[in-house]
Amino acid sequence: MKSATKKLTSELAETLSVKIDSVASGSKKIKKSIEKAAAKLAKKVAKFEKETEKAKAKAAKKTEKKTKDKKETKKGKKSVKSEKLAALVAAATSKAPVAAPAKPAAAPKAAPKAPAKATPAKPAAKAPIAAAEKQEEAK
Repeated sequence: MKSATKKLTSELAETLSVKIDSVASGSKKIKKSIEKAAAKLAKKVAKFEKETEKAKAKAAKKTEKKTKDKKETKKGKKSVKSEKLAALVAAATSKAPVAAPAKPAAAPKAAPKAPAKATPAKPAAKAPIAAAEKQEEAK
């Protein structure tokens, strides 16, 4: 019996050692596969983070562009208004200045004198037009 038990124990020991080795090698394989999966996951996480950063940068550029566009449109409206104003001023200055209506003098209150003053104003109005034409020709 002693030899039978020795044989049995040695067989059990061998079987256990083989099974332990197979489990150890299996755990090594499992460990390697876990490491590979972790590496793949790390790559995916890094890629996701890069994409998120790009998306945030793109969104920031869009908002910055929108604010610039708003500012430019406001400036554009102001410049259009200033251009219109400048055009009106130029048109007003290029026209002959209208003589102010002559006020009758305080001492003589005669009505016929007022029309007499209005007639010399017409030739005076032609003089600035001639001067403006000379300036335009000089340009």
